[in-house]
Amino acid sequence: MKVLKLSAQGLPQSWVSLEQAATHYAAGDVRWEVGGEVARFRGGNNAVTGLQSVIVINSIIGTRGVPRTNPFGNRPGLTNTKLFARDRNVCAYCGGLFHEGDLTREHIVPFASHGVDHWMNVVTACRACNHRKGPRTPEQAHMPLLYAPYVPSLWEDFILRNRRILADQMEFLMAHVPKSSRLLG
Repeated sequence: MKVLKLSAQGLPQSWVSLEQAATHYAAGDVRWEVGGEVARFRGGNNAVTGLQSVIVINSIIGTRGVPRTNPFGNRPGLTNTKLFARDRNVCAYCGGLFHEGDLTREHIVPFASHGVDHWMNVVTACRACNHRKGPRTPEQAHMPLLYAPYVPSLWEDFILRNRRILADQMEFLMAHVPKSSRLLG
């Protein structure tokens, strides 16, 4: 289970482990929290009060400090898992819905034609369509794209990064996803 760590301004920073989240709480870095309780760590007893220390971890935490980089200036890393999730496991050529193991990363402009490996040049394709298209463009292969590629937003990227998102985390992230996102459909 991961905790969604945000900047104090509410921008996604990273997915952190429960232990990393507890460290943020113990250091006084957590400025605000939302979502439900996901863990409770118990410590030792206070010598003066006799009370046991407890750190309650929420699923979403806002931490102090300002991010060192502009999160909107970063292009999300491209992986097959995130690509297939962006395209909802749907082949861009035949429209079929497939399991991840039956999908491939398809380059719209092939490497042979100086195509590059980035979000705007890749779509999800089933193995049969990828093979049929071969080293040609969709136009050359007479295989029009059923949907256009796009670069995921910061919010979409955080959804695509984590397979086990809690309901409150998903609700928080989806509230910021662009209206044009395929993740909404």
